[in-house]
Amino acid sequence: MVNPTGTPRRTLLTGAAATAAAAVAVQSTGAAAAGERVRLAPQRPPRELRALLREIDHRRIEATVRRLVAFGTRHTLSAQDDPERGIGAARDWILARLREYARASGGRMTVELQSYVQQPGPRIPAPTRISNVVATLRGTTSPDRLYVVSGHYDSRVSDVMDHTSDAPGADDDASGVAVVMELARVMATRRTGATLVFAAVAGEEQGLYGAAHLAQSYKERRADVQGMFTNDIVGSSTADDGTRDPHTIRLFAEGVPTSETPQEAEVRRSVGGENDSPARQLARFVRDVADPRATGMEVRVIHRRDRYLRGGDHIPFLERAYPAARFTEPAEDYAHQHQDVRVVDGKQYGDLPEFCDFPFIARVARVNAATLWSLAQAPGTPRGARILTAALTNETELVWERGTEPDLAGYEVVWRETTSPEWTHATPVGDTTRHTVDLSKDNVFFGVRAVNRAGLRSPVAFPAPQR
Repeated sequence: MVNPTGTPRRTLLTGAAATAAAAVAVQSTGAAAAGERVRLAPQRPPRELRALLREIDHRRIEATVRRLVAFGTRHTLSAQDDPERGIGAARDWILARLREYARASGGRMTVELQSYVQQPGPRIPAPTRISNVVATLRGTTSPDRLYVVSGHYDSRVSDVMDHTSDAPGADDDASGVAVVMELARVMATRRTGATLVFAAVAGEEQGLYGAAHLAQSYKERRADVQGMFTNDIVGSSTADDGTRDPHTIRLFAEGVPTSETPQEAEVRRSVGGENDSPARQLARFVRDVADPRATGMEVRVIHRRDRYLRGGDHIPFLERAYPAARFTEPAEDYAHQHQDVRVVDGKQYGDLPEFCDFPFIARVARVNAATLWSLAQAPGTPRGARILTAALTNETELVWERGTEPDLAGYEVVWRETTSPEWTHATPVGDTTRHTVDLSKDNVFFGVRAVNRAGLRSPVAFPAPQR
């Protein structure tokens, strides 16, 4: 039976599963008993995470942005062998700083220059070397599970092919690179369960080339990338009309997956799920763990892949079926991005550091840090989640595969009304791979997430139907 609010009166849970569920419930909520329904609330940041967030330093972020601007231009087609000016000088500086941070990791962080020659194509008139600088912090218990965070270090002016004029690129996207580098610095000294990748990529303004190469390299080796975030234009809290919103960051997350096959589209149309892509589950996870009281920032999820007629470095990951999303400031000022540096009628144009808000960027970094730390320390997203549909019944039976994490405590079944954007209820079900809920699958959306012994939860897996 179901009560008028849509909450099930009971869940079918017996024996050892009930005992395990009680343990998970106590660790997760401090109160819930076996099979009890709980209304969801954001996860509170543990002490270790709060300490990490306090280490993020807006002064270091400012120094990084100003140093990148000082290279004059970082255009992808600019000089690669000049030690003072151009993208090559910026590349070498980023590489040296990340290697410096890696020395504090006890050998767990490695840094590589991932280079290739891009053949002529749109916005690439001649063969051009494109280099990503990639720092990888290897996980200790689930090293094959990866989470990637990126910013692009190339820049541009009004003419996307102008590679000689000054292109400071402070907001777009020295701000994102500064976030990535600060995350690498503070996390290099931490041990994480899963592997974290901090990437400064090139070629974004010319066509997402560096990110596409990075994503393809993971795809070719069948890497288990369970989440990717790009930070692109995260430097300012001021809109073009002068209004400020210093405590909000947008997170763009697609609904219908970019990589969806015709068969997957047919299933989605039949059961719903337009709001339940892996990217949307990742966005919900961000809102769940990036507590505004700890980060100083509200996360505004935008149900789009990106802004109108524009795109960022998360898209190549989406194209290869990796969950990915984009952080961008709340309201952009287009006079300070993709512009020649000039003054017109007393108005300053150009992407200059004086238009950046460095404490704001630090808060963006804290949102990223809370997300990456929580992803890396929690279990991975459950695999093989299915709703069994062979029998016509008003109960709902779900199955999934058990994870391999050594600290895995069990699972929770979550659900929400079909009109709700967020998961609202959960039932701890213990260390099991099957659970039946006394609630019709026709009326609500279900999901499954894993929980470890510390009470940290994974992103939700949205189940597909199985006959």
